[in-house]
Amino acid sequence: MRKTLLALATGLAATTALAAGQHGGHHEAPKDGNVDRTISFEAGDMWFMPGQLDIQPGEIVKFEITNTGNLQHEFVIGDAAAQAAHREMMRDMAASGHGHGSGHHGGGHGDAMPSVTIDPGETATLVWTAPADEEEVEFACNIPGHYEAGMNGDIEISG
Repeated sequence: MRKTLLALATGLAATTALAAGQHGGHHEAPKDGNVDRTISFEAGDMWFMPGQLDIQPGEIVKFEITNTGNLQHEFVIGDAAAQAAHREMMRDMAASGHGHGSGHHGGGHGDAMPSVTIDPGETATLVWTAPADEEEVEFACNIPGHYEAGMNGDIEISG
């Protein structure tokens, strides 16, 4: 349990700045009017389309994710360590009976990672600023078993 909490705390500290896509004392999500590009995503049962992205540092991207599958999914952005810590948290929530169905509702995560939860047949949006100090992050669905089944992809950040 201590190792899990330590890994989660380390991952959270590393991704707090990533949530807003910039460093500084004040973190605020970008407004839709400032969006540089909109990317439409499809979340099926155990896959995302597209599977990999190239984004410029500092680019403000609006993700529109439509769940065409039969299961609830989430779309979370973070580095590999943060994603692993989030998967562990999701497994712990499922094992303890917390969370709703296969995942959780509300779209927000206590770990400060930019994320949305998408019910079957629904579309959710997430506006995110690509960090200038990362070269690669992942997008993923960390509902137990989904990441392992292929619901993840890379975001290459290069300019």
